[in-house]
Amino acid sequence: MKKLLILVLMIFAFFSTAVLAQSLFPNIPKATGNEHPQGNEFMRINHMDMLRHERDMTMREGIRDVDNSLAQCISCHVVKGTDSKPVTIESEEHFCRVCHDFAAVKLDCFSCHNSVPEEGLKTSFKHPDANGSLNAVMAYLEETAK
Repeated sequence: MKKLLILVLMIFAFFSTAVLAQSLFPNIPKATGNEHPQGNEFMRINHMDMLRHERDMTMREGIRDVDNSLAQCISCHVVKGTDSKPVTIESEEHFCRVCHDFAAVKLDCFSCHNSVPEEGLKTSFKHPDANGSLNAVMAYLEETAK
């Protein structure tokens, strides 16, 4: 009888652990676009480095034709609420917030950027200077201001 009780408790513990483990991970909303060319696992691991690198290229070097812009991320990873409108960063269902809340990582991108796609927003912009150097951008702006 004692062995049977231990066996029942072990089986119960095994199944309750499996159910508990499913709730230990965030429920990541499905994206609306195609899989990342580099693979979804690569993006999960490296997205912050890619965004930081693209930010530096755009803000510090003036290169505006980046491959991975935040606007592109948002347009593909939009989550719609019960009203069929995109949820903002204020919602716990927002794509970015799901993992950032889970990992307790501060999400400060949306203090400046939109957390929902803008209608009619062009996500890629070709700057007239192919090199994108800051001096060339400044020269271009000065020239067009005349």
